[in-house]
Amino acid sequence: MNFFIGKLVGGAFGLLTGGPFGLLIGAFTGHLFDQSIGRFLVGDDGSSLASSQTSVQQVFFRSTFRVMGKLAKADGRVTESEIAAATHIMDQMGLSGTQRQAAIDYFTEGKKAGFDLSPDLVSLKRVISQRASLAQMFLEIQLSVAYADGELALEERRLFNQLCKQLGISAFQFEWIHGRVKAAIAGQSARQGDNLRQQLANAYAVLGVKADTSDEELKKTYRKLMSQHHPDKLLAKGLPEEMMKLAKEKTQEIQTAYDLIKKSRS
Repeated sequence: MNFFIGKLVGGAFGLLTGGPFGLLIGAFTGHLFDQSIGRFLVGDDGSSLASSQTSVQQVFFRSTFRVMGKLAKADGRVTESEIAAATHIMDQMGLSGTQRQAAIDYFTEGKKAGFDLSPDLVSLKRVISQRASLAQMFLEIQLSVAYADGELALEERRLFNQLCKQLGISAFQFEWIHGRVKAAIAGQSARQGDNLRQQLANAYAVLGVKADTSDEELKKTYRKLMSQHHPDKLLAKGLPEEMMKLAKEKTQEIQTAYDLIKKSRS
């Protein structure tokens, strides 16, 4: 049994927060997760211990690449940068043979004129209904590819509105995730350019708060974000320990943003 959701999520998150090198590290972390989830889901006698988890992976994989294709084609043409972004994710997932061809086929299906995503979104909504973190990861992956050409086109924005409506994700939730993704992308550019003012602005955006937020509210928001990605919370959902490495990467991003803001206020 093959597992790949770890490489997909880890690679995409690494690309978003650390560029090509981050993508490599994220995908490797995801590879460790995929190895362990195979041991976790299959018992000593070869029987399934959590078939629902396998279903989640299959639906997540299929929906991810079909939606990715739909988004790439949303503004009328698929750009080279969007193809490159999708290809990078496949590469860092280590997809080859039938798995890679499946991802390509799903992407190709998604970008066909008139392709209906509704069946995929119905299935995706069902499997992530009790897994809010997966819903967030799904949107983060799609946004990272949508921004591959440097902007979010109006047609892409409309498609995201459709996705959120059918997946039961509120406009507020989407804007919060969207803002954090943009901040992470901008933050990378600011670090490369050594623009401290921009880094600070992005740090506020990563936490999803305004610059005039009180110290008390800042700390409250910071603690809430850290709690959402706490290893114990993920372990409680039945995920293997290796998944905690990805959670730690996310908490490090939050921690770095919080430390920068606290330092600027001291």
